[in-house]
Amino acid sequence: MRYFEQFQIPAGEIVSLAGYDAGSKAGIVKAESEALLAAEQEQLKVLQYRLYSENKQSLLVCLQGPDASGKDGVIGHVFAGINPQGCRVQSFKQPSALERSHDFLWRVHPWTPQAGQITIFNRSHYEDVLVVRVNKLVEESVWRGRYTHINAFEQLLADRGTKVLKFFLHISKEEQLKRFEKRLSDPTRHWKISEADYTERERWDDYIVAFEEALSRCSTEQAPWFVIPSNHKWVRNLAVARILRECLEDLAPQLPEPTVDLKDIRKRFHKAKKEEQGENGK
Repeated sequence: MRYFEQFQIPAGEIVSLAGYDAGSKAGIVKAESEALLAAEQEQLKVLQYRLYSENKQSLLVCLQGPDASGKDGVIGHVFAGINPQGCRVQSFKQPSALERSHDFLWRVHPWTPQAGQITIFNRSHYEDVLVVRVNKLVEESVWRGRYTHINAFEQLLADRGTKVLKFFLHISKEEQLKRFEKRLSDPTRHWKISEADYTERERWDDYIVAFEEALSRCSTEQAPWFVIPSNHKWVRNLAVARILRECLEDLAPQLPEPTVDLKDIRKRFHKAKKEEQGENGK
């Protein structure tokens, strides 16, 4: 069994998050996790270089989860060795008046990766069936129709060579409260605290139902969802890194053939080097 299969939601499966252990260690030993993550980062670096050089395929990574589930942590740890030239992070906050005047995918599509690139969505188009649903910002008939639009959008991306990987960072309600407490006690994290952290927490059960339906209706072969146990940060980071590495290996990006005559270039190089050595020897 491929590593990612234990976390992937099969297409058509009805998801109940109660059946997923947010505190699972997924067979990972903490003492070994740092070295294992470093090895995955090195392989991701090589694969990303090939993806960038090939300039034919691309990768879109969507990170979703409750507040404090570790979206920023995944970006900081898993992608630490990635060349910034071939990778970007895009966050989606409350939509502007201009964005609200268009369809819900209008603000998302321009940020999808071009050929050769990796783009990471810190939150994503799924906010329009999560926050919008829970807070009743549109009629139910509107947000229910969006699952179909999302699947079609992701199919469009897949058809043009973009692999879409979506990670739900699964933490328990108790773990979230512990992380909120750490934010309060650490002055360097005070900037992360918002009123919404606690008002949205009151709707925890509503969000779980919304997540479950999004996971159930929008995990497809071309754009799968993965449920990542995230109570332990070291488990979360290594699991995401391994899945990314396996999926990039499946894409099998190839270095392009040279566009010049290497034999001729070598001759010119050696001639120039010989001439330079002759000049320096005078």
